[in-house]
This record gives sequence, structure tokens and C-alpha cells, in this order.
Amino acid sequence: MQKDPECTPPSESTQPPSSAREPEVVPPGDAEGCARPLDTVPKKLCGYLSKFGGKGPIKGWKCRWFFYDEKKCHLYYSRTAQDANPLDSIDLSSAVFDCKVDAEDEGTFEVKTPNRVITLKAATKQVMLYWLQQLQMKRWEFHNSPPALPVTPAAGLSGNGPTLHLNLEQEEAELEEFLCPVKTPIGLVGAAAALQPVPAMPSTLQNISLKHLGTEIQNTMHNIRGNKQAQAIGHGPLMEESSQGVEPQGGEQSSTSDPSTPGKEPEEPPKPTPRSSLPSSPIQKPKRQSNTFPFFSDGLARSRTAQEKVAALEQQVLMLTEELKSQKELVIILHKALEAAQQEKRASSAYLAATEDKDRLELVRHKVRQIAELTQRVETLEQDRERLVHEAGLLEQQVQELQQHVQLLMDKNQAKQQVICKLSQKLTEDLAQPEQPASGDFLSQQERIEHLKDDMEAYRTQNRFLNSEIHQVTKIWRKVAEKEKALLTKCAYLQARNCQVESKYLAGLRRLQEAAGAEAGGFSELLQQLVQEALQWEAGEASGSVELRPISEYDDYGFLTVPDYEVEDLKLLAKIQALEVCSHQLLALEAVERPLRERWAALTELAPSAELKQLLRAGVPREHRQRVWRWLVHHRVRHLHSPGCYQELLTRGRACEHPAARQIELDLNRTFPTNKHFTCPTSSFPDKLRRVLLAFSWQNPTIGYCQGLNRLAAIALLVLEDEESAFWCLVAIVETILPAEYYSKTLTASQVDQRVLRDLLSEKLPRLTAHLGQHHIDLSLITFNWFLVVFADSLISDILLRVWDAFLYEGTKVVFRYALAIFKYNEEEILRLQDSLEIYQYLRFFTKTICDSRKLMSIAFNDMNPFPMKQLRQLRAVHRERLEAELRELEVLKAEYLERRASRGRAVPESCVSEDEGEGDG
Repeated sequence: MQKDPECTPPSESTQPPSSAREPEVVPPGDAEGCARPLDTVPKKLCGYLSKFGGKGPIKGWKCRWFFYDEKKCHLYYSRTAQDANPLDSIDLSSAVFDCKVDAEDEGTFEVKTPNRVITLKAATKQVMLYWLQQLQMKRWEFHNSPPALPVTPAAGLSGNGPTLHLNLEQEEAELEEFLCPVKTPIGLVGAAAALQPVPAMPSTLQNISLKHLGTEIQNTMHNIRGNKQAQAIGHGPLMEESSQGVEPQGGEQSSTSDPSTPGKEPEEPPKPTPRSSLPSSPIQKPKRQSNTFPFFSDGLARSRTAQEKVAALEQQVLMLTEELKSQKELVIILHKALEAAQQEKRASSAYLAATEDKDRLELVRHKVRQIAELTQRVETLEQDRERLVHEAGLLEQQVQELQQHVQLLMDKNQAKQQVICKLSQKLTEDLAQPEQPASGDFLSQQERIEHLKDDMEAYRTQNRFLNSEIHQVTKIWRKVAEKEKALLTKCAYLQARNCQVESKYLAGLRRLQEAAGAEAGGFSELLQQLVQEALQWEAGEASGSVELRPISEYDDYGFLTVPDYEVEDLKLLAKIQALEVCSHQLLALEAVERPLRERWAALTELAPSAELKQLLRAGVPREHRQRVWRWLVHHRVRHLHSPGCYQELLTRGRACEHPAARQIELDLNRTFPTNKHFTCPTSSFPDKLRRVLLAFSWQNPTIGYCQGLNRLAAIALLVLEDEESAFWCLVAIVETILPAEYYSKTLTASQVDQRVLRDLLSEKLPRLTAHLGQHHIDLSLITFNWFLVVFADSLISDILLRVWDAFLYEGTKVVFRYALAIFKYNEEEILRLQDSLEIYQYLRFFTKTICDSRKLMSIAFNDMNPFPMKQLRQLRAVHRERLEAELRELEVLKAEYLERRASRGRAVPESCVSEDEGEGDG
């Protein structure tokens, strides 16, 4: 078996195998580039390899010329180096490489792409390792280099930047830790390999590709045509010799030493120039047909060098011209944007200045046309989003395939390490045997040991290469994941912009509708039609991109995103609000939500702490909310919880009907009419809610059942899903978090909290308090229900559940914080209203207009500070004492009234007895 390939340690290797520093034979087209330093000559990865393929009797190894294209990261191959068109190519951007040490033929390796597996064979093991290392580096260079514009050869050498060069050197150093770089096999790879004769095959027919027969015929015809035209021009042996790839020096010696043409020596140098410029040249025609595949021929070497330099300068001029053109276009675009803004300003001024309805109608029609243009832009953005989603899906598939292949390589590597250990152990046992065998047996045993040593060394080499492959594939996979993350971020941003544009469009429709009023005519009908179209759901798009759709009909917990209000104006407002909520969520996805999810994922064990408090205030992600709520409820009721208690209460309820059962049954149908889990006839949630409320009425006979408990239990069911957990959550809220008598018949604690809220509002928001007092607004008519059901009917589900996250941990102080924050959020809007009726109408639905949960949270926990619990307790104690005194006074007045009524009843004459009393006496 062949020994190890020659390896050069890092200290002895002056030039590691990089993409631009290997000392190779200069290609024919760069014959005059030898004056440049050798390490700046770009390396060409090309050479002859055997490819396994074919079908039937011609199945086997076929000799192919391979050439790497750096722009596309493709490995092209053809039958010979002189062929004009490649037979096929291999995409290396998503490929992995594997060397086959246990193959029958030495030098066999595989290139595995997502679509196929290509088996190749090099002439020697050294050539195989060289190809594998170079392919690894080329793949890494492609994944790390940004997409570049077409540049000149000189600019390409110096314009990649020091960053890419540094990355390549770093990657080379990391790969050297696994496997030392292999020396370049002289004459077998690179441009010099094209000068060598094509390796012989057993039969010419076997080397022909029947799969690409058309390309084979084209290449053959080009070669025949080129040979005939070369002979017709009359250059004879010189043309044949140069076309075979003889070096320029040899060509010059043969031309000057020919004694038969001494008088034509001065005329020979100018001849290549006109020949190279002929458009009908058989050498140039194949080059134009395939600019990514090399056509190695020395006939035009010296004449093309000057033209390449001129072409390089021309290309630089073209690049600068294109850049100037792009800058001019940018200036034009900015001018157009400025003109559009000025035109918009003029249009608004004209609308305000117009005195007649015709002028205003014309301006409105102009606005409608602008709205149509915005709609087209929205459609364009949607198409871009779908394209990005498709690209992200493709990248995800590539990542999964790379992960699977990495796992296969690691398993194979582990198996081969076990084989190495077994062989080493067996070799050690054989060497430790004390007996001396016979001379023949000794020679065979020694030969066997040598073979085992060769196998061990080969497996070590394969092991090192596979380790380097795993290392590089893992790094590439991480880069692909980063690109996918960037694409998803961009997609989320585009969706947010789309939501903003649609929200502005709907707001514009609403303002136009308000401006039009009840006017009749085609304009009002057009507005009505546009509003109806905006309110209709585009159900056909839901199947294509459910996950990335900007707005769905229901949110994660089953609430209608746009409730079906009877008033059309409320429908429009609801959809505008849904679009704004979606926009805020998408814009905060990367900056806020993703880091928050990572922090919650890292928090495996929950315990009371300042960090947990801050995380709960920021909100619990949906995937962690059920687990966190279970812990919070258990932390509250651990002294009340007993196993089997819930089942005992259900059994008791089945045996005897509770007095509150009728009221519970009536409230079931009124629980969250906008939630699909409580309105669908086949849903199990109403039955679960009934059992939870009946069990609680038996658990707490003092309260039994009070209206509002159904909403608290329903929220717990939607999050926890298990009815027993929802029952204990209701117990935790009523018996441990909220004060006693919150749900009593007199609702004493609830009334106390309303008075406390009024005091806090005057302290934190004095302007708003004065404004509401001026118009005699009683806020308890609005806020009483907030406290009774903890905002269950007031806030949208996303903000509501964030409030509950902190409420279950900190208690009722969170309810006061958010109540004050809601008024602060809408303070300016309320201050603009100057009529008590308008204020009451606005306060009825103003909580539903809150879209930015982050802003509301910041107001509640930052702007409302300081908010000590000691102050809250003192205010509650003061107002409770006052309220109890008022209730005692009412009881005294009630007793006096009953006593007076009883005394008047005894003094009533017989003639004043009512008919009912008279009939009763009878």
C-alpha cells in the first residue's frame, strides 16, 4: 500500500494552500505576468480526475478535466482540457467531502451534494488530499466573501480587502491543526496539468459521456474546425505546437532556429495580433461560448497580454461610470421624493383652502388615486415577503441536510476510531507473543504488520480530514443560520411596514368618511365600497403563509383580532388597532422579544427573586407562560392545596345542586363572546368552566358565586388548559391576592379600591383629575369593572396577559399601576374632549385603542414610581374606615325608616286596607 502523502509542517511550508499564493506554473494567458511577485498570481484549481459513472456496459471510471469557477462555486468538468463547453458542473456551496480509505482504488473520494453523490478518483493519494483541501478552502472562501461586482483582475487581487484575506489565513491555520497542508503535485494539478497528455483509458468509447452526447459532438466539431482552419492559414507545425500548450520560450526557439525561413523572421512577431482579433477564429469562438470554463491554448498568449491590461483599465472606467450613474439616479430619486412631499403639502393646503364641494371632490379623487398607488406598493412588498420566505425555507433545508451529514460523518468517524483501536490492540497482542515463528511465517507476519501500519496511518489521515470537514461544515452551518436570522428579521420588518401602510390607508378612509358625512352621491358610495373591502378577511391567503401572515383572524388564545361590532366605525377602528398591534410586535421581535425568550429559556428553575420580578413585568412568552403560571399559582396556594380536593368538590356538586348553579349557567353564555373557545358548540371549554365555578362555589361558601368570577376562571383556563389548575388559580386570586370581601354582597373592598384609585389619580395625574372633576365625571363607573375582573373585558389579550403575568406575582399593586398607566397613556386625548357625554363615550372603549404594550409597561413601572405598598395599605385603611362608617350610618337610617313604616302600618284604618290584604283575610 502506498505510504503517506508528503506533508509539510507549518514551520517548513512557506506558502500554505490558499486561494492566491501557491507557486504553480503560470497559465498560458499570464505568460507576461511573471514580472509580478509569485504569491500574487491567482491560482487555478484544475486538473484531470476520474469520475465514476455511466450505465450498463460502459459503467466505470471516466477521465474528466475538472476546473473550479470562483464566482459560482461550481466545479465544471469536460472530457479534455481543450473542450469548449463543459459536460456538467457540481455545486460546491452546499456540498460536503469524504475520502474513502477503504475503497478498492486508491485516491477515491466523494463529493456529496443535496441532490447527488459524485465519486471521484485521483492519480495518487497525495493528489486526492490536495484536491480535498483546496475544495474545502474554495468552499469557505465562497461562503465568507460578499457578492462582488465585476472588477478588473488587478482590482480583484487587491480589492477583496484585508478582512477576507485574514479570514482565509485564519481558516487555513485552523485546518492545519487537523491535517497538515499537502504540497502541490507538480504537473498533476493547476494550469500545468493541461500541458500533459490526456490519461489513457481502456477504450475510447468508455470515456465518452452518452448523457451529454450533444455537448460531446459540439466539442468534437469545434476541435476539428479549429484544426482545419489552423492548417488552412498555413502556420503548420508552429500552430499545432502552440495549440498543444508548449511554453512560449520553446515556441520562440523553434521559430528562430528554422533555417528554411531566414528572411521572414522580422515579420513573425506582428502576426499573432491580427490573428487574435479575428472574430472567426476557432480559438476565440469557444471562449465566448463558455466564459466560466478554461480553454488552454498558447497560440494567443503573447498577443492577449496587452489587450488584457487595456481591458482591465476599460473595465475600471466602466465601473466608475456605473457608480457615477447610480449616484445620479439616487439624486433623482431624492428629488422626486422631495417633489412628492411638496405636492402632498400643496394638495392638503388646496383642500383646506377650497370653498366649493367640486374642488374638494376633485382633491379627494386625487387622494383615492394615491391610495390605489399605495395598494400596489403593498402588493409589491407582499411579493417580496413571499420571496424572502421561500429563500428562508431553502436555507433551512440546506441547514438540515448539512446537520444530517455532519452527524453521519461523526458516527463514521467514531466507528473508524473504534476500528483503529481494535487494530492497535491486535497489533500489540501480536507483538507481545514470545514464540519465535518459522522464517516463512515470520516474513509473512512482518509483511502483515507493515500493511496494518499503513492501514492505521491511512485511517489516521482520514480521521484528521473528517475532523477538519466537520469543523468547517459546522462553521458554515452557523453562518447559514445567521443569514437565515437576518432574512427573517428583514421579513418581519417588511411585514411591520406593510401593517403600517395598511393602517394609514384605513385611517385615511375613516377620515374621508367622517369628512364626507351623510352626503349622497358616487363619492360616498365609493368610500363605502372601499371600507367594506378593507374589513373583509382575505381568507384565501391564509393557507400559503399562516406563520408569517401579518394578521390572523384569531390570536393565540382564540380571541377575535377584529371583533364583529355592529357599528361599522368600530369595526374600522378595531382593524386599525389590530394592524398597529401587529406592527409593534414585529418591530420588537428581534430587539426585545427574542432576547426575552432566550432569558426565559435559560431560567429553568423558578424562585422568588428580583430578576424573576423584572422578567414577569416584561411579559412571559407564550411557550413558557403555562409553566410559569402553574408555579405562581402553586406558590400562592401551597398552604391550601390538598390532593384530591378538586375531585371531592365535583363529586359533592353532582350529589347536590348548589344555589348558584342557575346563575352560573346563565353567565356561561355571556363569557367572552369574541373568543372561539367559548362560542364554538363543540368546544370543551364551557363544560370545564362550569365545573370550575361550581367547585369554587362549594370551596368558598362565603362568596359562593359572584358575577365576574366567570371571566377570571376563563382566562385561567385559556392559559393553563387544565381545569384543576384553573380552579386553584381562581382560589389564589380570590383568597390570597385580592383583599377579603372583594366579592362579598356589599363589595366593600372593591369600593375601597375605587376611592384609593381616585386619590392616586389626583396625586399622579393632577391635570387629568381636574379636567374630569370640572365635567363631573365619575370614574368608578368605568374602572370598577377593571378591578373586579382584572382588566379581562378591557384590554386586548396580548396586553391583558402581560398584566396578569405581573399580577399573579406582585398582587393588586399591579392593577393600580396599570389603571394609572392607562389614563396616562390616553391623557392628552381625554384633555382634548370638552363635553361630559363625549368623555363618557370615549372612556367606554378607550382601553381598546392601546396598541403598544411596551410603552404601557414602561409607564406603569417607571413613570408611576414611587409606588410603595405601605402607602397603598394606609389609603385602604383610611377609606375602609370611612366606608364602614357610611355603611353603619346607612344601616341606622334604614332601621329608622323600617320602624316608621311599621308604626304607620299599625295606625292604618280599616277603610285603607288594600284589596290584597282584604282578600287574604278572607
